[in-house]
Amino acid sequence: MTSRFSSTPSRRTVVKAAAATAVAAPVLAATASPAGAADQAPAFLHGVASGDPLPDGVLLWTRVTPSADALPGSGTGADTEVAWEVAEDVGFTRVVARGATVSKAASDHTVKVDVRGLRPATSYWYRFTAGGAVSPAGRTRTAPATDAATPGVRFGVVSCANWEAGWFSAYRHLAARGDLDAVLHLGDYIYEYAAGGYPAEEYGVRKHAPLHEIVTLADYRLRHATYKTDADLRAMHAAHPLIAIWDDHEFANDAWSGGAENHTPGAEGEWAARVAAAKQAYFEWMPVRHVHRGHRLPAAALRQARGSASAGPAFVPLPAVGIGNGDVGDPDRSLTGRAQLDWLKSGLAASDASWKLVGTSVMISPVAFGSLPAHLLGPIAELMGLPKEGLAVNVDQWDGYTDDRKELLAHLTRHGIENTVFLTGDIHMAWANDVPVKAATYPLSASAATEFVVTSVSSDNLDDILHVAPGTVSLVASAAVRAANRHVKWVDMDAHGYGVLDVTAERSQMDYYTISDRTKQDASSSWSRSYRTLSGTQKVERVNQPVR
Repeated sequence: MTSRFSSTPSRRTVVKAAAATAVAAPVLAATASPAGAADQAPAFLHGVASGDPLPDGVLLWTRVTPSADALPGSGTGADTEVAWEVAEDVGFTRVVARGATVSKAASDHTVKVDVRGLRPATSYWYRFTAGGAVSPAGRTRTAPATDAATPGVRFGVVSCANWEAGWFSAYRHLAARGDLDAVLHLGDYIYEYAAGGYPAEEYGVRKHAPLHEIVTLADYRLRHATYKTDADLRAMHAAHPLIAIWDDHEFANDAWSGGAENHTPGAEGEWAARVAAAKQAYFEWMPVRHVHRGHRLPAAALRQARGSASAGPAFVPLPAVGIGNGDVGDPDRSLTGRAQLDWLKSGLAASDASWKLVGTSVMISPVAFGSLPAHLLGPIAELMGLPKEGLAVNVDQWDGYTDDRKELLAHLTRHGIENTVFLTGDIHMAWANDVPVKAATYPLSASAATEFVVTSVSSDNLDDILHVAPGTVSLVASAAVRAANRHVKWVDMDAHGYGVLDVTAERSQMDYYTISDRTKQDASSSWSRSYRTLSGTQKVERVNQPVR
């Protein structure tokens, strides 16, 4: 389930943000579609979004439907002038920036505006107009200046949202929070399968479009558009700026640099053409910059006790590449690619950030599978990307590219780089891990970093695959995993939900929240557990309550 693609190192990002102060209620009210929008032309049927916040600006996004026949992926529809404005208030009485652009069929009538000249650490409202239509209003927030002071930063953290598998209640609950600086999406924003392909048709709750597996540019555009008709997804985008990386399903399952498990050369065309189509649709439909963003989170109350300047946490989204067909320890086999790994190492060594937050689409912590019952090994292998024959190494994660991991962890240790936290999605489970230099001798040997893995928004987890009640079998499996991996402090194989990451000078804490039932549109959310890593420790510990 891991992405094997990456663009050049400029695709990665380090983003600054500060604590948001706007309340959630006006956000939710403002996301409602205008009355009769579906009957108007032009219309804003896919909501609004913002992303990649900078100290002086943010990227704004929308999609205009210029006429009834201009469906996503159709390539039809007239060029349409679109005006935009940014204000300091939801009533748009204090407009601080405005302009106009053109929606064109060449970009599937999506519109992006990179607004600059805004004040750092400031909440803004934005909207678009075209003809007589007015878009929903969205709220966003700029990042603080490099030397700004803030008590901390807080992010929603999500991954793996499968349209057919369930409703996106996790997004709704994140939209309702007024305390987030941004939402970090760690990949699998969409899924590429045919209807009934995953999950099986009898277990699906709704059908996506198109019904066939997406392969062409038109297909990928329509699938992205389908996702953005979900009310909870639109609410999240309208409430918070997004910082996103892709995983594999934005392309095809188990994708790597030369192909994918879910791609048939010839019958589905050339792999390179499919990749190009998926990338184009992604950059059209996602609120991300093509050339990304190189700045840090704010320096703040995050200063050293003796007053020396200390930058705030740095967030680095790190898509994977996946190169080589050799053994897992083969130096020529690389998850990141040499350019990206060197870029990451260099950035980590040069950074004076208090915390280094590395977003990765696959788990870096090593995991060995000990004595698991046969009926559990297969489903866990499916979730983790393990060979069904029972090989106890996940070659679809950093475990399959051990030379890369060894080099990176040695770099952290050799240079004394502390407070590196890996943020991970992909495997539809929640984990809290130390990242040991040598797993076999841990805890007698050192930990180089820590890792928080968030579960899926809706994609199948262990009890979904087995079609049993949550907790029926996972307690046995999680106990076996922890027994064989002493650096794993906790694993939940059953829940759907999201995380909230809160970072201060003293600690980074992940609060894990679960959704009551992915098949219910009105599913509730509840706190499950919290884990934190204290500054300078490189170890995680359980906390008895979430951050308030």
